[in-house]
Amino acid sequence: MTDQPPGVRSGPLSSIRLRLLAWFFVLLTLAGAVSVLVVRQVLLNGMAERIDRELVQETRELRRLAGGIDPETGEPFGGRVRQVFRTFFQRNIPSRNEALITFVDGEPYLRSRRVVPYRLDKDPGLVARWAGLTQSDRGTVDTPAGAVEYLAVPVDAGAETQGVFVVAFFRDLEQSETDSAIAGAAGTGVFVLIVGSLLAWRLAEMILGPVRKVRRTARSISETDLTRRIDVEGKDEISELAATFNEMLDRLETAFTAQKRFIDDASHELRTPITVIRGHLETLEADPDDRARTIELLLDELDRMGRLVDDLVLLARSERPDLLDLDLVQVETITPEIHAKASGLGARDWVLVESGTGTVVADRQRITQAVMQLAQNAYQHTKEGDLIELGSAVSNGHARFWVRDTGPGIAPSDQERIFRRFSRAGSGRRLGGAGLGLSIVRAIATAHHGTVKVDSRPGRGSTFEVVIPVDQPADEREL
Repeated sequence: MTDQPPGVRSGPLSSIRLRLLAWFFVLLTLAGAVSVLVVRQVLLNGMAERIDRELVQETRELRRLAGGIDPETGEPFGGRVRQVFRTFFQRNIPSRNEALITFVDGEPYLRSRRVVPYRLDKDPGLVARWAGLTQSDRGTVDTPAGAVEYLAVPVDAGAETQGVFVVAFFRDLEQSETDSAIAGAAGTGVFVLIVGSLLAWRLAEMILGPVRKVRRTARSISETDLTRRIDVEGKDEISELAATFNEMLDRLETAFTAQKRFIDDASHELRTPITVIRGHLETLEADPDDRARTIELLLDELDRMGRLVDDLVLLARSERPDLLDLDLVQVETITPEIHAKASGLGARDWVLVESGTGTVVADRQRITQAVMQLAQNAYQHTKEGDLIELGSAVSNGHARFWVRDTGPGIAPSDQERIFRRFSRAGSGRRLGGAGLGLSIVRAIATAHHGTVKVDSRPGRGSTFEVVIPVDQPADEREL
């Protein structure tokens, strides 16, 4: 059994590090091979040019000497070919792997004393080929010592050719030295390949190490534990990947937490009405009057369950981007509308204290819903004829909507707790019947990048205020 995720290929080449190393190895091998071939070709071309240059240079020096003055007599050489050859060999030393040979009257005469692997002047075929030349000959011959390149030129003395000068290069010996340089380059390439592969393996380890951390963290995550995070180090692409993965986990944790809270809240709050409905159904009387009262009670419980489910669904959606339908809202228009709707909640002294002037980017229905929840809360905690004030204002880039009542007030220790789901103040003050009202108000304000404030003291009433910015971030307005 392995912990390989389903659908993921396994095998010796399934590791990214091995694939990276393989590609790097192939790339270095190809680069090294091409480099060696290029170097070899450059060296061979240089060798060929050097041989041609040496062949031509030696023959030019001989001809220039033959047309000059004999240093021993101070007179022109004239027809003394042997003296020309002797003087030339006294003045010139052949290069490595170079042989100089002369022929006079069809017979070998002088040759260079440098040790060469094969005596060309002892080869009958070559002697027969070169001794009687009357025209220059450039070519290559095979010998027991390998290929030999040569240039043979006749030396004229008067009307007849009396001598032949041959310059020969043992090409294979020259190339063996070139091959040694190529072998050195190839060895260097192999060394670079090995070192480069080791560095590539280490580099792949450094790059893929954080990726393995992401993989291990992903495997350790379950529906019951979304708290694991990856340690972000550095500011490169891998660090950005880890940070993005952590952000995704934050969103998943928030979503799962909201889902779990929704399930817990729903199961907790629906248990009571379900028990009530079941108990009344089991004891349903045959008397028509009792049956009608029971049915009325059951329908009321079902209505309460429906409102509870709607509130829970709203809270579940509160952290999603599609909660709001943003549009331009005129504050001076929406405020009197909310006041008119609140006045229908019951017999209270509903007073519109102030109506702000300006335009905000908001969801008209959600803002109305939030302020109406606050008005409903004020209505539930006041008596007939009590004063309830509503108002709005726009200033400093924010819009404020408030509801002020003359109810029992809220203790400072309870003012934060009442915004939690299904919470009550110490005085028993509870919003929306199921304890979700203030949670909904806060969710709507938060979705607008705003907040809810409360100012209250026991016995002196309460003021609830929804504060939102007049504009929303560009990404929110595009949704």
